[in-house]
Amino acid sequence: MKRDRFNGALAAPVEPHPGADASGADTRLASIDASLLFDLRTVRVRLGTVHALQDVTLQIRHGERVALVGANGCGKSTLLRLLNGLVEPAAGHIVRDAAARQALLFQRPHMLRTTARNNITLGLWLGGQRWADARTRAAEALARVGMAELAGRNAKTLSGGQQQRLALARAWASRPDLLLLDEPTASLDPRAKHEVETLVAEFTTGGTPGPAGDGPISLVFASHNLGQVKRLATRVLYLEHGRVLADLPVDQFFNGPLLHTQYPAAHGFVKGELP
Repeated sequence: MKRDRFNGALAAPVEPHPGADASGADTRLASIDASLLFDLRTVRVRLGTVHALQDVTLQIRHGERVALVGANGCGKSTLLRLLNGLVEPAAGHIVRDAAARQALLFQRPHMLRTTARNNITLGLWLGGQRWADARTRAAEALARVGMAELAGRNAKTLSGGQQQRLALARAWASRPDLLLLDEPTASLDPRAKHEVETLVAEFTTGGTPGPAGDGPISLVFASHNLGQVKRLATRVLYLEHGRVLADLPVDQFFNGPLLHTQYPAAHGFVKGELP
């Protein structure tokens, strides 16, 4: 399995270790576990003068559904962009499964000023599919999210919930192995929020089989909705000031004494006791 490795610039020179090549890069990562989507080691990300992520070390495996929680500005969106490759570390390193197809969705998806069908078809065509095949797949995707009757509507005229469903259809059409979602339901009304969340759950748990070759999709998402986190995630990361302060299975994050005794900052956040 192909791996995409990025070594961030180090603040000071370091002596090569026995697992390093002449450049100092860690060649031992070539034999990384094939089940891994991402392997981060003491990653730091700077955005201008801001330390957006600090000393983040974690692994994410295929099949996981990982929620990122924490106050505004804690680093959730930066971590999603790091995983997607939109930003790279200033220090530390990240290994990505380069063979894994990703789709990143934002809170307010960008819509082209054309039909809903063409918003999907164009992306597939630009990705190398024949136009006829792309149109067929686009029709399947729109039907999958319950929007077949809106195929000819200008995407710019759709409601917020419909645009987010269209964005999910556009992602699903590309047969991704991983969905990265940045607050995908934050600006939606309760009904639209439920529709989008239901689709995400179906895509990532395999609850509703798709066309041949479409299976459950791995998920990493940022959310302030702790109920949504309980429903969608299998694992929760709590971030504060760019650091991951808690990393637990969802049941242990919300139930039992472990969060309270070992991760007091995360416990305070869950209980609403932090400013």
